Amino acid sequence: MMEHVTVGEMTLYWLDGGVTHLDGGAMFGVVPKPLWSRKYPYNEKNQIELRTDPIFFQLYGKNILIESGIGNGKLTDKQKRNYGVTEESRIDRSLSVFGLTREDIDIVLMTHLHFDHACGLTMPDDTNGYVPSFPNAAIYVSETEWDEMRHPNIRSKSTYWKENWEAIQHQVQTFKEEVTIEGKVRMVHTGGHSDGHAIIMAESGGEKWIHMADLLPTHAHRNPLWVMAYDDYPMTSIFQKQKWIEEAIRDNAWFVFYHDAVYRALKWDTDGNMIEKVEREKMPV
Repeated sequence: MMEHVTVGEMTLYWLDGGVTHLDGGAMFGVVPKPLWSRKYPYNEKNQIELRTDPIFFQLYGKNILIESGIGNGKLTDKQKRNYGVTEESRIDRSLSVFGLTREDIDIVLMTHLHFDHACGLTMPDDTNGYVPSFPNAAIYVSETEWDEMRHPNIRSKSTYWKENWEAIQHQVQTFKEEVTIEGKVRMVHTGGHSDGHAIIMAESGGEKWIHMADLLPTHAHRNPLWVMAYDDYPMTSIFQKQKWIEEAIRDNAWFVFYHDAVYRALKWDTDGNMIEKVEREKMPV
């Protein structure tokens, strides 16, 4: 059975979006290895496993995705090696469980557009170069993020690729500071990890969930000071983490993850103890 969490009247499912393995030191920034290695497993190359699994849910008859996965057939062998990609996306197989195809996706919510989140937005095509993976979907992203995606700076050009945006630009809907999707799901611009980074949250039946994306890429990043070397604005990340984690814990909200290879979702109490969890089960290849 596909891993899922039910929050009020909403059920969130994790699709098979592929995997990366990135340097643990980079993922935990200035935190010494003797500290972070107690919290998250690593391999002989000092890499940690980071899933790229989109979150799927249905709301008022709409099929909605959060993030898009690592994609298929877009990375060179060198890129796969550098990013530790050992599995590419199997979104089609995951969607078939619901009797759906890519064409049935109505909305894609993108917290930001780094390659490990956005590669799944387009697919290689022999005739047109790249085509939309979800041709009938509205794609939501912050205006700041969309602008930088198309005009990256010297640092961000390594992760904002034209292959991931040119084919879908007619589908993109941007917002400045906040937008509410279908009257229920909030996207809030936070900055931090990237200048345009956003988080996503919703309330249903008196319960709440929050997806903090790369402000909280794994459960091991709960400490507000544990931010990635990949963060463009680390002090903003720290401020936003402290604000939203504290609020979500007060609200007894579920934290849901895109990257975490150990937990799909969890709740913490005010002392930082894990009080509920949905563990990731490794699926057969």
